[in-house]
Amino acid sequence: MNRRFSLRAAALSLSALLLAACSTTQQPPEPPQETVTAPHFEPDSFAAMPAVSQEDWLAAFNAFRTSCSALRANSPFHNVCTIALQTPKELAQAFFEANFAPWRVSLGRFEAGELISRDETGLATGYYEPLLRGSRTKTPPYVYPIYGVPDDLLVIDLAELYPSLKGLRLRGKLEGRRVVPYDDRAAIQKRTDMDRWAIAWVDDPVDAFFLQIQGSGRISLPDGSFMRVGFADQNGYKYRAIGNWLVKNSELKAHELSMQNIRAWAKKNPAKVRDALAQNPSFVFFEERTGHPELGPLGAQGVPLTPLASVAVDPKHWLLGTPLMLEVHQTRPALDFVRPVVAQDTGAAIKGLIRVDYFWGFGDEAGREAGRQRSDASLWVLVPSGLKPEDIRPGRGR
Repeated sequence: MNRRFSLRAAALSLSALLLAACSTTQQPPEPPQETVTAPHFEPDSFAAMPAVSQEDWLAAFNAFRTSCSALRANSPFHNVCTIALQTPKELAQAFFEANFAPWRVSLGRFEAGELISRDETGLATGYYEPLLRGSRTKTPPYVYPIYGVPDDLLVIDLAELYPSLKGLRLRGKLEGRRVVPYDDRAAIQKRTDMDRWAIAWVDDPVDAFFLQIQGSGRISLPDGSFMRVGFADQNGYKYRAIGNWLVKNSELKAHELSMQNIRAWAKKNPAKVRDALAQNPSFVFFEERTGHPELGPLGAQGVPLTPLASVAVDPKHWLLGTPLMLEVHQTRPALDFVRPVVAQDTGAAIKGLIRVDYFWGFGDEAGREAGRQRSDASLWVLVPSGLKPEDIRPGRGR
């Protein structure tokens, strides 16, 4: 019995060893580390950055003080706003250098919490406040409408049902008892009942289209006065540039895509304009705005924009009122500058961490500059002394 027991025990031990060996040699490989993309910030210094003119520092200083009027008392910028309002304009540069620290912005790739690479380059485009010719009534040549918000546009705030979806809204209309997506641009162009919601009429359909891209503008009226209009709402579709359609249909070449060239193409091809514009399903509705003619239009922060010192940003990444340093570079046509700016606006096409729309100002000259800009962009965020970039991210200090 003892001998049999010993043999059996030995056999069991050998089997266990063999199974252990098999399990060791046949273990599945470890799954690859998940790569995560996230904002990354590195401290920098003003001394190491390119020189900025006193004029540009002053423009940014004025823009920041304007933003301070809209920032709440518990904003992370509260203390520096107090200092800014007490600082003479002649000390604009000294104010920033004494009260902020620059942090280089990049989009980092992380594995197991370790930074493995980063991308410091994004995109900067330009926008401006255009001047259109028009009338409050439909009278030739003013026959192209600028629509206010239609009564049949429904806006559903999802956060009321699902708090985790804060900031997300659905836009649609009633069809019987069902809520369906609102009309896209092509459908709106075909509707015959929209005129009742027009707040103005202009003499050029392309001007009306570009007004929607800019988000605000002024309309010169026949009596010599003007009305100012600004973004009121949107039909719920994502913005899609018409440039791809123009290139695909051999109307323009890729390197020719600019606001000026698209305008020139439209004047030569009036029969094709409607189809070209319909390629962008997004449609913007406006409201009449008041405001001093020497001040810029209101941005999303609710304060007037400052020419050459205001930018539109993605509000998922940036708290409005945040000062930034913007460096742009492009070769065709040439455009290079480094300027302090303030995040004061948003836009349907402005999505991403290093993605800005630079405000050039009012009128034709500003329009020429904005129309030619499509630049590589680098950003530094200017963080109040004693804080870190994560302290001034959206959702903090509100």
